[in-house]
Amino acid sequence: MAFKHIVIPIFIPHKGCPFDCIYCNQKYISGQKDDMTEDKMISIIESHINSAGQDAYIEIGFYGGSFTGIEREEQYKYLETANRYIKEGKVKSIRLSTRPDYITGEILDYLKKYSVNTIELGVQSLDDEVLQKTCRGHSAEDVYNASALIKKWGFVLGIQTMIGLPGDSRQKALHTAEKVVGIKPDILRIYPTLVVRGTYLEKMYNKGEYTPLELEEAVELCAELLYIYEKNNINVIRIGLQPTESINEGGDVIAGPFHPAFRQLVESRMALDVIEKAIIEQNLSKKSSLIICTDKKEISNVIGQGRKNVEYLRKKYGYDKIIVREYNVGHEIYDIKY
Repeated sequence: MAFKHIVIPIFIPHKGCPFDCIYCNQKYISGQKDDMTEDKMISIIESHINSAGQDAYIEIGFYGGSFTGIEREEQYKYLETANRYIKEGKVKSIRLSTRPDYITGEILDYLKKYSVNTIELGVQSLDDEVLQKTCRGHSAEDVYNASALIKKWGFVLGIQTMIGLPGDSRQKALHTAEKVVGIKPDILRIYPTLVVRGTYLEKMYNKGEYTPLELEEAVELCAELLYIYEKNNINVIRIGLQPTESINEGGDVIAGPFHPAFRQLVESRMALDVIEKAIIEQNLSKKSSLIICTDKKEISNVIGQGRKNVEYLRKKYGYDKIIVREYNVGHEIYDIKY
């Protein structure tokens, strides 16, 4: 029986980061505009624990800033509060996000002491020109060095990447993916760049100095990236920003490829690519009907949001009927006919 995995998110907006990355306004992105206090942190943790159930695997996650760049005494305060719940057996481990240039052996020593298990690095790109244009304040070399140290110390390594940053391109994004594969992180996130209110990127956008990716463009590129990562057994745990009250349609996203179900769009695009490849390889383009067999969990991706994939195939190839069929279900066959 699989345990329910719960991460209790503790957002510490923009703490510990001396740089103003042009795309970043963590108070809008996290949906939390007030500073985190110890009392607030305890309240959040207690609320999640009380609703988690007995068999849940619970982690506390520090997000939103560069945790290891916070004043050391403040780090200890947060970590000690989290550790109380580990000692009580209510929480299993701690995870945090930070910058690649804020990782040293000494830092990793005390994180290990405080039961930190997972460290996610805000990498964004492994192209130095892109990093410079986005005012990241670190180099690709910093990423390689920090990743090697994190793995050497025995932590779970996470990497966060972005596409569509100023100076970025499809070729550079694919190059970053190839380099990430070489690093071999345990987990990965992919975020399409959004123009968020209150950022320098908003000023660039308003001046016509920056053009964000279109939604279809971002979906197509992320499908390519996801294919690369899955082929290399890298676990992509998120694609696209988590919708919040601020990061949502009509919220603080000024422009860019936002969609509340962005990952499903990407996985649907991947499914469509596989189907079209099969149509070509098996000479099915001149048939009057098409039967697609898939796992039950993949049916919605095969059909596409709003039946987009089915309608595309019908229009492009002129099929009179398309059947999406679940296979491996014993004697029962589940069909969706169009």
